[in-house]
Order: sequence, then structure tokens, then C-alpha cells
Amino acid sequence: MTSMQQLYLLVPLAPLAGALIAGLGGRAVGRAGAHWAAILGVAVAFLASVAIFIDVMHGNVFNGSVYTWLTAGGTHFEIGFLIDRLTVFMMVVVTFVSLMVHIYTIGYMADDPGYQRFFSYTALFTFSMLMLVMANNFLQLFFGWEAVGLVSYLLIGFWYTRPTAIYANLKAFLVNRVGDFGFLIGIGLILAHFGTLDYASVFAQAPGIAKTTIEIIPGAPWLLISVICICLFIGAMGKSAQVPLHVWLPDSMEGPTPISALIHAATMVTAGIFMVSRMSPLFEMSDAARSFVLVIGGITAFFMALVAVIQYDIKRVIAYSTLSQLGYMTVALGASAYSVGMFHLMTHAFFKALLFLGAGSVIIAMHHEQDMRKMGGLRKYMPITYLTMMIGALANAGLPPFAGFFSKDSILEAVHLSHTPGAGFAYLMVLAGVFVGGLYTFRLMFYTFHGEERFRTQAAHGHDAGHGDEHGHGDEHAHAHEPHETPAVVTVPLILLAIPSIVAGWTIGSVLYGGYFGSAIYISPEHEGLAEMAHDYHGVIAMMLHSLTSLPLWLALAGAATAWYLYIVNPALPGVLRQKAGFLTTILEEKYGFDRFNDWFFAGGARGLGRGLWKIGDVAIIDGFMVNGTARVVGWISRLVRLFQSGYIYHYAFTMIIGVFVLLTLWFGQS
Repeated sequence: MTSMQQLYLLVPLAPLAGALIAGLGGRAVGRAGAHWAAILGVAVAFLASVAIFIDVMHGNVFNGSVYTWLTAGGTHFEIGFLIDRLTVFMMVVVTFVSLMVHIYTIGYMADDPGYQRFFSYTALFTFSMLMLVMANNFLQLFFGWEAVGLVSYLLIGFWYTRPTAIYANLKAFLVNRVGDFGFLIGIGLILAHFGTLDYASVFAQAPGIAKTTIEIIPGAPWLLISVICICLFIGAMGKSAQVPLHVWLPDSMEGPTPISALIHAATMVTAGIFMVSRMSPLFEMSDAARSFVLVIGGITAFFMALVAVIQYDIKRVIAYSTLSQLGYMTVALGASAYSVGMFHLMTHAFFKALLFLGAGSVIIAMHHEQDMRKMGGLRKYMPITYLTMMIGALANAGLPPFAGFFSKDSILEAVHLSHTPGAGFAYLMVLAGVFVGGLYTFRLMFYTFHGEERFRTQAAHGHDAGHGDEHGHGDEHAHAHEPHETPAVVTVPLILLAIPSIVAGWTIGSVLYGGYFGSAIYISPEHEGLAEMAHDYHGVIAMMLHSLTSLPLWLALAGAATAWYLYIVNPALPGVLRQKAGFLTTILEEKYGFDRFNDWFFAGGARGLGRGLWKIGDVAIIDGFMVNGTARVVGWISRLVRLFQSGYIYHYAFTMIIGVFVLLTLWFGQS
């Protein structure tokens, strides 16, 4: 094993070692030992990822097995690594954001009794995500896929005495199982028809089965490749929270804020985007699958942004924003612009983690309060948090020169140039989403940091926790003192995330148009939208200047201006509009009825089925017929036999005569 291959192993194993030390060390390592073990593990993974990134940029890629896990017949199930430009891109993003979150957690979870457990979970999550992105086969991909799902379940329900947290983590687990069922079917079809789970072998064989069909419904043939891609994307819909499997993500805000940043900004929810990009050689052969991806992404991008506009919980606004941004990434995948989707994944990871951690800083200062109606005017009390969150907000709204502008604008252009069926619909959705994105982003900023200081007249009843009672009880008293800036352990990660939230977009020339991804992403020759975009690209400055004449920038500015008018100039107007909207407001407050339908149809149906099986199967059939019925039959036979066992001689004589008569009848009947 070469030194570079040892470095590959170090990347996932260092966070795993940190997780084991933090989780199993107990009193031997203490609280400080736990956070140092986890942070050092992730820091080593980050530095190793940077070294591997530099090595890959010099042309050194790796695709090989680490060991064979199982052999069944002629099929080998292996653990192995694929280290190429797509992999190292994800490795650096995941480890950097994870490192920032780990450092931030020292301040945020300082007084939590589950401090060591939390660090163990977060390091274990980082290990799982790295195993997912470094995989060179579907077996390891599925292992990492399920491992991040399991650890997210543990983290969302971290405060397990809160019923809402337990409901949220169970919901996340069950909804992801629905997506993973489709994912598993897709992997099963690949194994059945390709005879291998190795990426390279599958991609090499794919053109040979491009025209192969299967009949899911007799008489209705489907292209095998379309069925495989749609099944794989159903898995991505669960992990990357696309409609209708998006319902778990807003509820997962019940977990501590660092988890919101780690899972719901940069890592777990982007696993589906990464997976589809990795599977580009398969998706490029199926127009049906890419149309499906386009339409689902467009619906998610626009309709989830609308829900963010009426939320008051600061973390839920950012959660619905995440759903919308994931929709943008998905739309890019459907338009065959995989590199654009990955570029937005990177820029989004930085500015959304920044927004989540900034929200956590506000929550700490507000004594665990998350309702924006009880904030306002925090700008002068929390200047660092305000400035860094404003950078994140400007990037999220897609305004130049911030990172989100370059990636979001590129997605809009890629969809506009796409000829995939459904691209027109998706373009309208993402274009409308630009206005709504400007509106909800600056609504959050104006509500929280500008206007009157509403916290002076409100009592802070906690919904999240950073200090004190970690189960949502918080300081249930009016703010006796003014909010103040959070400690350096919280603000330094904000500053470090604010820097790439500004400059990450400036790498657009090399990432999108400089052939960065190379052979790691395959685009069919007939899908030339990205090449056309490259022809029109003349540098970062030219792109920003050109945006002054394009619709998206003015839509984003219009959204920001609308928020300014509604929440600064005329703060009484939103309440009036909310009442006037009536039915529309109800639809958004009900989040389009997905949760209500799921509770009624799936949860209620499962309970109804359970009651039916209990009453019919258990009570009626098993207890009533089999157990009690058997007892009744035995009792009836016993009562009948008892009639002949009376103790009277004439009863016995009479029985003997009847017996002889029956025997004679049978005997004469046979003769």
C-alpha cells in the first residue's frame, strides 16, 4: 500500500477514531478529551483531504478495492475507494464544514449533559458521509447512505426526552426508508442485469443495455435504464428532501443547531445530489429519468420557498430555504448540468452552514428563543453575527459578488438552454423562486436584526437549546439584560464560513468551464447546454456586469425590496396581507397538506390496519376461533361423553345394545 493509499484510509478512519474515543472514553477522557478527539479526527481528515485534492489535481486518480467483504457465487462484494475530482471536491467540502461545526459546538453545547455523546455522533456522521462519497461500488455507497441516515436519526432525536424530537427523528427515519426502498430496488436491478456492483464495470456495460426493456406491468415495456435511474433518484428524493419526501427536513430542526448546519446544509442532504452526479453515465441515457428529476426539482425549488415566507421560527425559515436550494441543485441535474449542480452544492454548503450557525448564535443570545416575532433590533448587540449572516443572506438570495449568485445564475442559464422535456416548466419554477428567495431571506434578516427591539417586552420560552436546560424549557423569564455577541468559539467559525460564502463563487471559471471534473462526470454529446454557456462566459467581472441586464438579478432585488417595504417601512402590512390572503395563507401554513395527508393516510392507515389485524386476526381468529373455539369443542365433546358415564348399570347396558346393533348393521351392510 502506497503512502497516498494510506492517506485515503486516514480520511474516514480519523473521524471514526474520534467518534469511538468521544463515545466510549467516558470519564477517562472527559468533556475536553471528547471534543479534542472528535475535532482532531475531523481536522486530520480535512488536512488529508486537501493533500489528496492537490495530488488529484496533478492527475493522480485511484480506483481500487481495500478488501473483499463477501463472495457469493461469482459476485464479489468489496469495500473500495474511487478517488477522482468529483470525490475530492466533496471530501474537502464535507470535512471543512464539519470541522467548523465541531469547533462551534464547543460553545453551543457547553452546558449540555450529553456533550460527549454529541461529539461522538457528529464525528461518526462525518465518517459515514466520507465512506459514502469515497465509495467505488454500490455496496459501500449503500452502507454510507444508510449510516448517515442512522446517525441523523440519533442526532435529530438527541434531546430524547422531548416528544417533538422523538416524533421528528422517527419521521425522518421512516420517510428516508421509503426513499431507500426505491434506492435498494435500483441497486438490485443493477446487480441482476450487470452482474456487478462496481461503478466502472456498470458504466462500461451501460451502453450495451441502453435499449433493454423490462415489463413492470405486463404489456407495458419500460427501458431498463430508465427504471434503474428513477429508482436511484427515489433514494435521492428521500436523502435530498425532494417533494413529496421532503416532509422530514423541517421537523428535523428539533435537533441542536450544529446538526442543522452539518446534516441539512452541507452533507447528508447533498448525498442525493452527489449520487446522481456520480451516476451521470446512466442518467444521460434516459430522457424519462432526467425529465422526472427536472419536474420534481422545479416543484421543490418554488413551492418550498413559498412556505419559508410565512414561517416565524428562524431555523424553519432556513430549513425551507434549504429545501428550495436543493430543488435548484436537482433541476441542474435534470438539465444534464451535473457540474453546475455540484458547484451550487459547494457554494450552498458554505452559506447555508453560515446561516444555520448564525441562527444558533442568535438563539444563544436570545436565551433559546427561536421565534423571530420576539427578536428585532439585534444588529447593534451582535455585530459579528449580523455581518456574517448578512453575507450568508446575500449569497442565499443570489446577489453578486457573493458565491450563491454565480452558482444560481448558472443553474438558471443551464435550465433555460436545456431541451429535456419539462425544462420549460422547471425554468419558470426556478425563475419565480428567485423572487421568493430574495423575499424570505431578507424577511429573516429584517425581522431578526432590524426594526423595534421586541425582545424587551417578550418572555423567552426556549424551543432549542444551547445552554441551561437542554430540553426546551430554557430561561422562562423576560430578558433581564440585553443580548450580547456570542463567544469567539461561536463567532470564529462564522467568520471562516463567511469567507468562502463570498469567494467560492469566483472559482466558476475553473470548476464549470475549465474542465475541472474531467471524466468524473459524463455528459452526452447531444446535451451541449454547458458548452454553450462556456462559449458565452468571459470571466467573473463580465458575468456580474451582464447580470445587470438579466431578469434573475432584478427579481432577487425585487424580493429584497419587497421584504424591506413589508418589514421595515410598513411592518403592520404583513399581518393585514396574511389575513386578506385567507385560503392561500392556510395552504402555506398547512404546508400544502402533506403532513396532514401522511398522518391520515399512512400513519392512520397503519394504525387502522393494526386495529383490524388485532380485532379480526388476534381477537376473532386466534383467541376466538383457535384458542377459545378449541376449548369450546373439547367442552362440547366432554359434555356429550359425560352423558354415557353416569354410573347407572341400565345406561351402560343400553349403550352396549346400541353398540352391538351398530356393529351388526355395519357387518351385514358389507356382506
